[in-house]
Amino acid sequence: MRELRYNPLTGQWIMVSAVRRERPWRPSGFCPFCPGGEETGYGWEVLLLPNRFPMLSFEAPKPEPIEFYRKARALGQCSVIVESPEHDLKDLDELSQGGMVKVVKLWREATAELRGNPHVAYLAIFRNKGEEIGVSLTHPHDQLYALPFIPLRVRLKLENSRNHYERHGECLFCRILNEELEGRRLVYENRGFALFMPFFASWPFEVHIYPKRHVMWLTQLDEREIEDLADAMRVATGVLNEVLGREMPYSMMVFQAPLRGNYPFYHLHVEFYPLLRDNGRIKYTAGIEMGTWEFTYDGVPEENAERLRRACRRVTKRLGAVGGCPRRP
Repeated sequence: MRELRYNPLTGQWIMVSAVRRERPWRPSGFCPFCPGGEETGYGWEVLLLPNRFPMLSFEAPKPEPIEFYRKARALGQCSVIVESPEHDLKDLDELSQGGMVKVVKLWREATAELRGNPHVAYLAIFRNKGEEIGVSLTHPHDQLYALPFIPLRVRLKLENSRNHYERHGECLFCRILNEELEGRRLVYENRGFALFMPFFASWPFEVHIYPKRHVMWLTQLDEREIEDLADAMRVATGVLNEVLGREMPYSMMVFQAPLRGNYPFYHLHVEFYPLLRDNGRIKYTAGIEMGTWEFTYDGVPEENAERLRRACRRVTKRLGAVGGCPRRP
């Protein structure tokens, strides 16, 4: 079985796939993402592979209709982006700058290719790190879901940014960026991108990356901006792994505008959701978060942003970062 089921209470589509039950959990023996495998071969630096256990497929069958609830074909693509041939890299901050650039360029190429597919409405590029998150294979990788619908979270961002644009004549993301560039939550900036903890952070060490130029898609970034985004990604992960003196489990999402249509009020951005609130202490999404989707924040975001800045100053030299970490009173 592979199908989409619609939740009429929230307006969300649920991806249902029986094949997902078969995916391995941290298998012993040969890693399927290492060089020399049946799918990988040799002589590559970054690789796009089909997910062996996909939620979506362009070959998905049409589901049988039922009387009340809505179903739809699970059309789309699920892919794995293998970020390096090196199996033991722990995170993106251990990639070279050139290696990270190749990853970002592959994101851009996938976006360009899928924008022409009539079955794809939205491209979700995301990364999970850590056993606490549920990562089943430890070889460094991120993932790509080409979705036939626009996810609810993105629809909410589109609605709010459209309303702000119509009311004030400015991009909401650009306004947020300007506020954070002058505020106490800025962690790092280079020529083209800013890394900051947002005023409205939900996770204790949540950080976002915004391009300074207003763009909607990765395909609009020039070569220098690709370099700057790669630099900011390495710094972001380096800071998260430094701030508590241990590897930080997290989820990361690249947010672009939907692939069909034009959205002048929307702005490309990246969000990191780190799982720890202190060393060895997990930020659980419990009753209030799960039941209402409203988060509680244990602490003060500005104080945690200062901890991230101190970590930033320790890692930028090691990474050869091109930007800097501001000092705030």
